[in-house]
Amino acid sequence: MHRLTLLLCLLFGGYLSGEKPESLFDGISLSGWTSKDGSPPGKGWKVEDGCIVRIAKSGDLYSQASFKNFDFSFEWKVVAGCNSGVKYRVADYSGSVLGLEYQVLDDAQWKYKPDAKGAAAGLYAIKGPRADKMLKPVGMFNASRVMAEGSRLEHWLNGKLVVEIEIGSPEWVALHGASKFKKRPTFGTKKGRIMLQDHGGKVWFRNLKIREL
Repeated sequence: MHRLTLLLCLLFGGYLSGEKPESLFDGISLSGWTSKDGSPPGKGWKVEDGCIVRIAKSGDLYSQASFKNFDFSFEWKVVAGCNSGVKYRVADYSGSVLGLEYQVLDDAQWKYKPDAKGAAAGLYAIKGPRADKMLKPVGMFNASRVMAEGSRLEHWLNGKLVVEIEIGSPEWVALHGASKFKKRPTFGTKKGRIMLQDHGGKVWFRNLKIREL
């Protein structure tokens, strides 16, 4: 999707005519989601009031379907101190199941600066978000979007582009080379599942929609 098209979508709150996203969550069940090995989700993942909620330790939650190039939107909120994330292109990288991560976090309690690599909406361990991002207070829903098209990655938060990077660019080479993923040269390039992270603390997800590009 071209940048102008995406901007129009964000400004007008949806997709252009003829471009319909697929819902990854029906609002009433965990149909289409599994544990890491493909078995049913752990009992700590529940559906409450139209949200997927992590209420107890259960392991991460994976989409059954895999995606590479997509426009993915979702809403989330956390309790104070929660650290979670949404991973994408989750696949096997040199014997480890890894994925790019949109950080879902309570910045304040974790004492992260708004643009830290581990801060909310950042590309975890690779690139932090813009310092002027608009993060809602704990307990309120944030609207997030991930664009992954070829080598280009974008993270959006509440209607604003907060992270953009091109895999293979000089910037990527430098940041990836300084990260925990440096020994995996193909990191971030493969088709893979969407993953909702179980990392401690209660977190809500809703309105998970994806459109393949």
